[in-house]
Parts: sequence; C-alpha cells; structure tokens
Amino acid sequence: MAVLSCQTYFINSKKIIKTKPFICCSSSSSQNNVKVIINGAAKEIGRAAVIAVTKARGMELAGAVDSNFVGQDIGQVCGMEEPLEIPIINDLTMVLGSISQLKATGVVIDFTDPSTVYDNVKQATAFGMNSVVYVPRIKQETVMALSMLCEKASTGCLVAPTLSIGSILLQQAAISASFHYNNVEIVESRANPLDFPTQDAVQIANNLSNLGQLYNRDDISSDIPNFGVIGSTDKAIS
Repeated sequence: MAVLSCQTYFINSKKIIKTKPFICCSSSSSQNNVKVIINGAAKEIGRAAVIAVTKARGMELAGAVDSNFVGQDIGQVCGMEEPLEIPIINDLTMVLGSISQLKATGVVIDFTDPSTVYDNVKQATAFGMNSVVYVPRIKQETVMALSMLCEKASTGCLVAPTLSIGSILLQQAAISASFHYNNVEIVESRANPLDFPTQDAVQIANNLSNLGQLYNRDDISSDIPNFGVIGSTDKAIS
C-alpha cells in the first residue's frame, strides 16, 4: 500500500527499521546540548546544516570537517555575520577525539559520499557517537554493512534518503495523485545530465511501482518503464 515516500533507515543493534521523519524540539542547558560534528560542512547542504544547528535548541556545533576551505572559520564560510571560531579540519578522527574527551553526547552528520561513509560511521562508532547519514546514491549493501557494524557496536545510525521537507511533500503528493491517473511521467531538469536519475526521482518511481497499480499500459511494449519516464532535459519528455 501507499507509504510515506521518505523511507528513513534507523539502524540499531538489532535490525533496520523503516520509519517516518519527525521533528522534535526541546530546550536544555548548554552543558546538556548534543555536540554536533558535520562531515562535509563546506558543501551547500553542509553549510545549511551548520546554520540550522547553530539556531537549534539543544544542539551545539562542535566540529566542521571537510577537504575544502581547510583552516577557515566555518561561520565565515557559511556567510554568517559573526565567525563561530570553529575552523574547518580535514581530519575526522581528530575532531572525534577532542569531542570524546568532553564525555558529552555527540552525533556526526555525514554529507560525504558512498565511498567513505562506512569508514566515517565506523570511526564515529569507535568514539561512542551515533551518526546521521545523508549520502545520495548510497547502496543497499552499504546500509546492510552499517547495520552489521552497529549491531556489533550496540550503537545506532540514521540513514536518510532526503532531508528536504519539500521533496517529502512532493513525493507524498505524487502518491496521492497517482490513484487518479492511468499514466505517470517523471521529468527532471538539471544542468548536469550525469546527475540523472536523481535519488528523489528513483524514490518516487519506486513508491509508485509499489502501489499495486499498473501505469502507462500503452508503453508496456516499449523500453519505457511502466512507472513513467525519468528524463534528463529541461523540457517534458513524452
């Protein structure tokens, strides 16, 4: 049946659980703030995360890791009015070690890439920290490997296919609308065609394919997938 399109994987010491996204706000004293390390902090999404963490209650930015802008203040890189006095460091282990000495609750948000995410989570786990992973095109084998790692370490890891509320709403709208149509077409527009299909488009296609309804019956004999078309131009594909 129809499910929320953003299938988030929460990996604990027992199994992988698919869950729905939620937002939780709480207030706490600064000494009880969760220390947040952002790996991939200089990326566009990493910068947005830095700003969000600095504004959030109950969280405190404790480290910025990236191979770009090394040594520069992450606040200035993010275009904030005042520097955060947190330099970008290209050494996750060093940052993890400094946070672990504080004996505070910590979490690593990983925005890197599929080739490094497993090692990053492994390092965070070794220092007793949980991880939140947003790495597009992460493979199911990597998710399973992370599950085994977390089971052995009795810790947890959240693997999120998207962090965009707009994307989640779009996918949910596509599911709701699909019950009223016999044909479905997914069209994308980006400057770099190598980015196609994006994870969001694949997720929408998978969700529609799992609804138990056959779309685009006239195209079954062609090479067009029965869930629609994933395009790579700036105009509709038919």
